[in-house]
Amino acid sequence: MAEYLTKSAARNIFYGGSIFFLLLFTVLTLHSHYYIRNVSTDESTLTDAVARGKHVWERHSCINCHTLLGEGAYFAPELGNVWFRYGGRENPEVARMGLKAWMRAQPTGAPGRRQMPQFNLTEQELDDLIDFLEWTSRIDTLGWPPNDAG
Repeated sequence: MAEYLTKSAARNIFYGGSIFFLLLFTVLTLHSHYYIRNVSTDESTLTDAVARGKHVWERHSCINCHTLLGEGAYFAPELGNVWFRYGGRENPEVARMGLKAWMRAQPTGAPGRRQMPQFNLTEQELDDLIDFLEWTSRIDTLGWPPNDAG
């Protein structure tokens, strides 16, 4: 073996490495797309109400204060699992009523506490937003975020 790298050997290593990493990048991108579409996201339960709820979430910039599945601001609680924290597994109707009552009661005026603004959401917007939060709580996050308490 030569003690130095020839031009042709360097070129072959460069092209071979470039092709290898391009193929690796393509395979990992396709795998990520497959995983998101078929494993982690439950599209069978994705309804028009869930889509409208996401629009309510975006229109009122909820992510500026809350996190959703770990993404967003850390000023207010995580909402990716709020459905389960309000008892949605055991009693969905009570969870729905509790979430509506909480959103309607804001701001509470409790001194020394962070307050959520009153967005004056309609009944339809509240239902849609709760449907969206219920849907996000069912996403398989593989245990993320680790703090269930929000």
